[in-house]
Amino acid sequence: MPPYTAASLKAELNSRGWRLTPQRETILHVFQNLPRGNHLSAEELFHLLDKRGEPISLSTIYRSVKLMARMGILRELELAEGHKHYELNQPFPNHHHHLVCIQCNQTIEFKNDSILKQAMKQVDKEGFQLIDCQLTIHSICPEALRMGWPSALPSNWRCTRAIVAEDPHEVSTHY
Repeated sequence: MPPYTAASLKAELNSRGWRLTPQRETILHVFQNLPRGNHLSAEELFHLLDKRGEPISLSTIYRSVKLMARMGILRELELAEGHKHYELNQPFPNHHHHLVCIQCNQTIEFKNDSILKQAMKQVDKEGFQLIDCQLTIHSICPEALRMGWPSALPSNWRCTRAIVAEDPHEVSTHY
């Protein structure tokens, strides 16, 4: 899958009877410029755009990221926080999966060609077209394990990674 540009998004939207609105183009640009390994929820995207002086309503953001995920432009990720995150759906050589700590939400990306090969084999067998292949492994990080997860952790225990990610001077986009 080639990386999306505004022109290719416009062509694909037009072929489906939709338009490339300025809001959709802005959202695409944000994801194109996100540092590798970063993911955004719709709410984080809303706050980021608002901070930049580009107010797009939260409902427009939700509709746009859902549409772009259905089109295969964005990957919709179910990490450990109870809400979806999104990232640009990269071409297959850059394809990756996620290892997520359910205690601190730390996310580690990893590549595994055998997962992708198995997916491609299954898709070919059934006559489907592959749009995305992702494996999310939900786990417990070493720090939580050292602290005695689950029984020895106090209910208000916070992993140092989670505390660092909440630095109010940063817009955190990676958990």
